[in-house]
Amino acid sequence: MYTLYIANKNYSSWSLRPWVLLSELGIPFEEKLTPFTSGTSSSWTAFRAFSPTGKVPCLHDGDIAVWDSLAIAEYVAESHPAVWPADARARAWARSAAAEMHSGFTALRSNCPMNCGIRLRRHAMPDALASDVARLNELWSEGLTRFGGPYLAGATFTAVDAFYAPVVFRIQSYGLKMDAPGQAYVQRMLALPSMQRWYEAGLKETWRDPDHEEETLREGDLLEDLRAS
Repeated sequence: MYTLYIANKNYSSWSLRPWVLLSELGIPFEEKLTPFTSGTSSSWTAFRAFSPTGKVPCLHDGDIAVWDSLAIAEYVAESHPAVWPADARARAWARSAAAEMHSGFTALRSNCPMNCGIRLRRHAMPDALASDVARLNELWSEGLTRFGGPYLAGATFTAVDAFYAPVVFRIQSYGLKMDAPGQAYVQRMLALPSMQRWYEAGLKETWRDPDHEEETLREGDLLEDLRAS
């Protein structure tokens, strides 16, 4: 059975991707959570115990370690074909869209750091962030239209949906405005049992990382904090 090493569910967008992928597809794994500690170097030291890069997520399969969320998806797909769509066109699109998320949307990441348990009103909408949101709407609409939905590459949840799962939480936390197809997709994703389990666990966490908190609060006015105190 796989072992998946992750960090705080409230903060760790990269950890969410393989976690929700394995969970939603019913692939058995054991979760090992190590919370972020204050300061990058101290987290790196703790994570180095299980991850060659000192970062999360990291998947262990016996004596094999696979780090990076995209590498994990591809490794798991070798034994579980349902990770990617069966149709070649949908699979090519899904891989491209997942890779675009993996390496792009820089403004969305930096201006909307993942913090599942808060609701925030942004001070402003920088041009770069507006551009990322527009591209997100375009991309999601394309996938839902071309492959018929209700998921981005067709009728079933696949890795491309897992890669955009953190974006769904960011949209909820920061009140980002989506087109009708995008907003419907957000609600569909938030209703998934695996997403609800992740979210509920994130709300129960009492760890607070000052760097994450400061980064979040620079972006706007805090409307609500739903996390356990």
